[in-house]
Amino acid sequence: MGETVTLSSIRWDLILGGFGLFMFGITFMGDGLKAAAGDKLRDYIDKYTTKPINALLIGILITIVMQSSSASTAITIGLVRAGLMKLEQAAGIVMGANIGTTITSFLISLNIDQYAMIIVFVGAMLICFSKKRKQKYFGNVILGFGLIFFGLSTMGDSLAVLKDLPEFEAFAYQMGSQPLLSLLAGTVMTALVQASAATIGVVQKMYQSGALSFMAVLPFIFGANIGTTITGILAAIGGSLAARRTAGIHTLFNIIGTAIGMIFLYPIAHFIIWLSAALNLEPMMQIAVTHILFNSATTIIFFPLLNQMCKLIRRIIPGKEPERIEINIDDLDANISDRLPSAAIGASTKAIMKMSEVVRQDVQETKTFFNKHGNAEDKDVLTQSESLINNFDKKLTDYLVSIQTNSSLTPDDMEDVRLNLEVIKNLERMGDLSMNLTEFFEMVFEDGGTFTNEAVTDVNRMFDMFLHMYSRCLEIYRTHDRTLYASLMQDEEAIDKLEFTSRQEHFVRMSKQQCSSAIAASVYCDILGNLERMGDHCCNIARAAIEDSEKAAAAQIANH
Repeated sequence: MGETVTLSSIRWDLILGGFGLFMFGITFMGDGLKAAAGDKLRDYIDKYTTKPINALLIGILITIVMQSSSASTAITIGLVRAGLMKLEQAAGIVMGANIGTTITSFLISLNIDQYAMIIVFVGAMLICFSKKRKQKYFGNVILGFGLIFFGLSTMGDSLAVLKDLPEFEAFAYQMGSQPLLSLLAGTVMTALVQASAATIGVVQKMYQSGALSFMAVLPFIFGANIGTTITGILAAIGGSLAARRTAGIHTLFNIIGTAIGMIFLYPIAHFIIWLSAALNLEPMMQIAVTHILFNSATTIIFFPLLNQMCKLIRRIIPGKEPERIEINIDDLDANISDRLPSAAIGASTKAIMKMSEVVRQDVQETKTFFNKHGNAEDKDVLTQSESLINNFDKKLTDYLVSIQTNSSLTPDDMEDVRLNLEVIKNLERMGDLSMNLTEFFEMVFEDGGTFTNEAVTDVNRMFDMFLHMYSRCLEIYRTHDRTLYASLMQDEEAIDKLEFTSRQEHFVRMSKQQCSSAIAASVYCDILGNLERMGDHCCNIARAAIEDSEKAAAAQIANH
C-alpha cells in the first residue's frame, strides 16, 4: 500500500519554483530572440503588413520570435494606438499570432528534459564568455530554452502526484464531465499569468502524468485562447479608438473560435484521439497537435471574413478613426537624386513631415502618461514610438547623405539637404527627451509617489507651450515665415521664464515640506529642464529654416 497523498505531502515548492523557471525561460528566450532580431521585426511589420495575408504571416513570425501572442498583440495595439497601422492590418497580425503561439507547446512536447541542463550550460557559457553582443543574445535564447525544460522537469513529478490527491481527483473529474468548468479554468489561469503557452505547458505535463483526461484538457486549451486576450485589453485601456478596436478584434476572434470549438467539442475530441492513435503520438505531442490544429483551423475559417469582422467591431465600438500615418519610407528612391535631385529632396521633406507627426503624437502620449499615471503597457507604446522615431532618423539620414554625394547638386540643393538633416536630428532628440520624461514619470509612479497639484499644473503648462512652439516651428520649416519666427522667439523666452519660476516655486514647496514623494521632488527639476530643452530644439529647427532662406536669398542676389 502506498502512502496516502495529502496537500501537505505535495512538494509545492518544486511546483511553484519549476513553474517560475518555466515562465522565466519563455520570457528570457523571447527577449533574447527580440534582441537578436533588433529593429528587423519592426521593419518587417512596417514594410510587409500592407496586405492582410502578409500581416497574417508577419503575425506568425513575430509571435514565434517573441514566444508570446500577448506580446505581439500588445506591440500591434501600440502601432495602431499611435496611428501607424490600419485595423485590417492589425487584425491580420492578431490572427497570425494565434498560430505562432502554438509553436511553444510543440517545443515543449519534444520532451528533451534529459538535455535541459546541458542546454542551460551552453547558454550560460555563451553569455559569460562571448565577446560579441549578438552571441550573448543567442546565449540568452539557448539558456531560456533550457530553463523551459528544466522548469517543466522540476515540477513534473510533483504535478504527477496531484492525480492521487482526492480533492484534485474530484476536481479533475468535474472538469472532464463539465467542459464549461474546464473552459473557465483555462481562461482564468491564462488571464492571471498572461501567457497561454505557459498554462498549456503545465496541462501538457499533467495530461502526460494521467492527472487530467483529454476531455478535461481540450476545453482548457479553448479557455486559454480567451484568457490570452487580457494583455491586449489592458494595452488598449485608455488608448485610442483604433487600439480599443484592435483589442476587440482579438477578443471577438478568440471568443467566437472558442464557441465553435465548444459546440463541436466531442467531434473534435474523437478526431484528435483517432489521429493520435494513427500517428502514435505521445501525450504531450497530442496536446501540441490539438493546439496547432485548432488555432490554425479557426484562423483559416475566419481569415476570409477579416473585413467583415472589422466592420462588426467598428459598429460595436463606434467612432471616427484618425487618418493613418504612412510610415513606409523604404520607397524613397536614392536613384532619383542622380536624375532629379530636387525631387529626391522633396521626397525627404514629405517623409520628415511624417516623422514630425510621430514625434507630436509621442509627446502627446507622454503628457497623457503623466496625467493618467500610465502603466507598463502605456510605457511599451511610448517605447515603440521612440524606436520608430529612431528608425526614421537612421533611414532619412542615410538617404540624405546618399543625395549629398551627387556632384550635380546646386548650392540651394545642398542647403536644403543640410536643413533637412538638421531638422531630423532635432526631431530625433525631441523623441529622446520625451522618452526621458516617461522614465522620470515611471520612476515616481512605480514608487507610489505623486506630484503636487501645483507641479502638475506647471508641467502641463510647459507641455502645452512646447506643443504650441512645435506647431510653429514646423510651420516655419514649411514656409520660412520670418514673422512666425519672431513670435517663436518670444515663446522661447516665455517657456524659459516658466521653467525658471516653476523651479523656484518647487524649491519653496520643498522648504515647506509640501512634497510627499522624495523621488518626485528629486526629478521634478529634470522634468522641467527636459521640456525647456525640447523648446530649444523647436527654435533650432526654425532658426535653420530661416538661415536656409537667407542663404538662398543671398545667392539669388549674387547671381543677379
